Amino acid sequence: MNSRKQKVMILMFFILSILTFLISVGNGAVQMSPVKIIQTLIFDKGSTSYQIIWNVRIPRTIVAALVGINLSLAGVVLQGIMRNPLASPSTIGVSAGAGLVGLIFLILFPQYYFLAPIGSFLGALGATMLIYGLAWNGGVMPTRMILAGVAVSSLFGAGNNALMTFYPDRVSGVLNFMVGGLASITWGDLKLILPYTIICGTILMFLPTRLNILMLGDEVSTGLGLNVEKTRFIFIILSSFLAGSAVSVVGLLGFVGLMVPHITRILIGSDHKYLLPACIFTGAIFVMLCDTVSRVIFQPTEVPVGIIISAIGAPFFLYLLKGKGGLSYGHKRK
Repeated sequence: MNSRKQKVMILMFFILSILTFLISVGNGAVQMSPVKIIQTLIFDKGSTSYQIIWNVRIPRTIVAALVGINLSLAGVVLQGIMRNPLASPSTIGVSAGAGLVGLIFLILFPQYYFLAPIGSFLGALGATMLIYGLAWNGGVMPTRMILAGVAVSSLFGAGNNALMTFYPDRVSGVLNFMVGGLASITWGDLKLILPYTIICGTILMFLPTRLNILMLGDEVSTGLGLNVEKTRFIFIILSSFLAGSAVSVVGLLGFVGLMVPHITRILIGSDHKYLLPACIFTGAIFVMLCDTVSRVIFQPTEVPVGIIISAIGAPFFLYLLKGKGGLSYGHKRK
């Protein structure tokens, strides 16, 4: 695929993301058309419809988009630096570290629940450092890091299970966090995640060439003058902040960082100059659509968005593994 077609695809993704935003804001217990939404926001600010749109639907939809962006960028970065199609925040333990610390606050120290977001950031960063340290042996090999991530993820998962076993009376209050949900999102959550999306996403837009070089292997990258360990460490820090901020807001939302980069890579190719910006829009589209489905599929009952994503993600990933899409990393099967 030439660069002109890739730019056209990114523009299409951008347009689709806007349409998806309008669809998401307009659907729920109260249905509204895009025209109705605009009219209400401009001319009917004292109505109940305005309160639903401005204080419930819009912050929730924007946060859904930002979560999709953060997890997708984190996933594509981890897959690139590790040269492994199975790498993602959830598979290497970054999300698990963020989730465990967040869960500790929610279950053991509910009076300090407002510190859960900060705890999730620290948990993601701590998990990343632990994985990096375990994988270090005169340098970090991507395969070693994947194996260390699996072990750390299992360890943190055991911690989650232990907390729920010892405090069963408090489990109901954290179920939304465990499965990933957007039901209680407010403008405050938007303010929490937005700076990480802007800062980390902007930095990544200046680093696609380094990510492309890392995919060539450590020896070739070093021969081209790249400080491999320093560059990989920077990417890992960025991905941990992206994943940690997403987990702190919606909980343990899996599959996004694993699946969206695959879908986007098949559509637009493996050059990170185009893959990174494309993942911004495809990640946002995917989570916004799943959140919309979670609200309308079993009305009036709302299903946590994490369940919808898993229900879609598992069979689609099997399709990538066995079907026409294939799972050849960085390669589009003809």
